[in-house]
Amino acid sequence: MNRTQAREWLVKLLYQFDVSKSEPPDILNRFFESNDPEEEKDYIEKTFYGIVENVNNIDDRIKKYLKNWDINRIAKIDLAIIRCSFYEILYCDDIPNSVSINEAVEIAKKYSTEKSPSFINGILGSLVKDFNNNGDNYDN
Repeated sequence: MNRTQAREWLVKLLYQFDVSKSEPPDILNRFFESNDPEEEKDYIEKTFYGIVENVNNIDDRIKKYLKNWDINRIAKIDLAIIRCSFYEILYCDDIPNSVSINEAVEIAKKYSTEKSPSFINGILGSLVKDFNNNGDNYDN
């Protein structure tokens, strides 16, 4: 499994977490029972738990970039994609922002609606623009 496939699985796990309200360890254990992510296991596990543990902070930051839109109206799959990319941008120093955004857009093209890729790209682009303008201070 490569990193692109790992991100796709991660989005599916986040979607399942949001929709099923199952416990995160149960979701991850079921995934690992039927899938072998090989060298991407640590990435999937670390990122999944990182997003779950920081979901309120991530969602608060997402809300900042929604223009005339409520986070509860975002399609669950789109929200999973955005959360994954926000987490990578905010918490993972080893993943270039452009890679995270590009992967999110490609996943949206594959799993979501026709309008979702540009919607997701706009939100993520705004986050990165703020980051570039404000350095390490994500609160601005």
